[in-house]
Amino acid sequence: MRTEQLEYIAAVTRLGSLRRAAEELRLSQPALSETVRNLERELGVDLLERKRSGATMSEEGRELLPHIINVLDAVDRLRAAAGERHRISRTVRLGTVNAATVPLLIPVVRDFRASHPVTQVEVVGAQQTDIHRALLEGGFDLGLVNHLDGDDVPADFESTELLRGRPVVCVRPDSPLASLTTVPVADLLTEPLIAMRSGYVMHRYVHRLLAGRGPSFSYSTDGAEMGKLMVAEGLGATVLPDFSVIGDPLERRGVITFRPLADESTEVLLMLQRRKAESVPRAAQALHGEFVRRARELGGSVTLRDRPPGETAPRPV
Repeated sequence: MRTEQLEYIAAVTRLGSLRRAAEELRLSQPALSETVRNLERELGVDLLERKRSGATMSEEGRELLPHIINVLDAVDRLRAAAGERHRISRTVRLGTVNAATVPLLIPVVRDFRASHPVTQVEVVGAQQTDIHRALLEGGFDLGLVNHLDGDDVPADFESTELLRGRPVVCVRPDSPLASLTTVPVADLLTEPLIAMRSGYVMHRYVHRLLAGRGPSFSYSTDGAEMGKLMVAEGLGATVLPDFSVIGDPLERRGVITFRPLADESTEVLLMLQRRKAESVPRAAQALHGEFVRRARELGGSVTLRDRPPGETAPRPV
């Protein structure tokens, strides 16, 4: 067994495709496929499930993935201890629902890059269910997802609560709703509504808020960023967590603004999640720490659930 075999299987798992892994590793796909099959023959298990849509970890592969990560981390520690200057850089993959790109995600990635110049950060926008699946299969190291207060937190993940916010109505400053101090639901129904597609927490929240009532006209889109752009272009209003709007470049430029919903006390929680494992890659641990630090600076209510051994809980802010 060779170290590069483990690195190859980790790359295939992370990218979900033998072809994409071969491109990143600068190997031919047949050569990569044969290397992986040799490892599978040596271990006596099928690590991958190969489908037309791509390759994903098999059930046996998921059970062995923590051991693969442990070996790769041990090799990294050995290289660092030996003073190797050109050690292999790690890639941290982060899945996000794009709810806090401006106040949280962008500053964290910028600061992490400054302190870890040889580590790549790959940010992938996805729905919450896709993020959870990729975390379990090893495709993502970390996931940023929204929860409504009171939602059950999946037991398969270590979850860190980063920010708490309230749903607000995001509108253009020239919208009639912008003249209100708070927006009643009845008034929200008078404007075209830009809703998140099914699968997003804010889609579920708005469906519950409207209780079967329909807006004058509606659009649906993927993610907060596109929703805010559509608001800026005058297509209607959207409902987002306040931390997704405050400090956004469009809000700072006065292109969009927001108003609280009247008589509404629901809280939206931004959670940072990772798969429970005995060993977490050091780069993922470092990025996790950057998120917690930034959340403290923003004044978020930082609470750690299912804290892994040896990691201290942050003090509430």
